[in-house]
Amino acid sequence: MLGLILTILIVGAIAEFIARLLVPGRQHMSVLATIALGVVGSLIGGFLGYVLFHKDAQDGLFQPSGIVGSIIGAVIALVIWQMTQRRHDARV
Repeated sequence: MLGLILTILIVGAIAEFIARLLVPGRQHMSVLATIALGVVGSLIGGFLGYVLFHKDAQDGLFQPSGIVGSIIGAVIALVIWQMTQRRHDARV
């Protein structure tokens, strides 16, 4: 169980760091916020992968397609996070 949690955190962090490189602009986020957003992005990517391709954890937790899906989900989560930050900055 601890190994699964560590794997989720590491894959989420890597996915979000790559997403931050792919999405233009500066993102003012702490390392913990990056990891948290990466985990959320991994969940989004896993959900989209399941919906589109009907693959799940029974096919193996660590797959190259899962890493790519995590990065795509992290990019989606980062773009949504940036949009909410812009709205918040405009109100202040």
